[in-house]
Amino acid sequence: MRHRPDAVMIFAAGFGTRMAPLTDTRPKPLIEVAGRALIDRARDLATDAGLHRQVVNLHYLGAMLADHLVSTGVALSWERDAILDTGGGLRAALPHLGDAPVATLNPDAVWTGPNPLTALLDAWHPDTMDGLLMTIPAARATGRSGGGDFTLTESGHLTRGGDHVYCGAQIVKTERLAEIPDHAFSLNRLWNLFADDGRLFGLTHPGGWCDVGHPAGITLAETMLARDV
Repeated sequence: MRHRPDAVMIFAAGFGTRMAPLTDTRPKPLIEVAGRALIDRARDLATDAGLHRQVVNLHYLGAMLADHLVSTGVALSWERDAILDTGGGLRAALPHLGDAPVATLNPDAVWTGPNPLTALLDAWHPDTMDGLLMTIPAARATGRSGGGDFTLTESGHLTRGGDHVYCGAQIVKTERLAEIPDHAFSLNRLWNLFADDGRLFGLTHPGGWCDVGHPAGITLAETMLARDV
């Protein structure tokens, strides 16, 4: 088995309900920020990080997204009957991804500063890690309301609760997905397994990050991009 990821899963199957009414007629990954679709921004990050084997899952208005990705070489993982959530979606895409650790990326965020996928790849140590998540302090999480998800300890471990927000970029080993019996489930279930074994780690993104899961996030992200050029 290879231990350094060479593939990325980009999650794009969701209904985008928080982005309504913009998502009434197009999937959220085709929403544009500063003239570029979110899915293309995500693919730019992956390609720049050397992750040229890219997989995108599809469900809601999936044909529009599939048309957008024609001739890109991206592998499509269709969830035709029902959305499988992040964990179920990742497991369903394993025939495209293989059995090595994989990177995953949520396209509904905009970043400034260092490429988060490159940073994760540089910090990945498979001997000690089963999961490595990119986080940011909640106080710097533009466009996001509420508190944090995790505490990042001095040793780099993640524990539940605290002031760090998961940013939607990570590297995970996928073998333990087989232990989860549900068809559709969140990757939180996998993280819990890793954390119980002391093998869930985090990094802090030093640049800007904006949640573009809702309409107001578009303007916030464009302002952040203009400021952080």
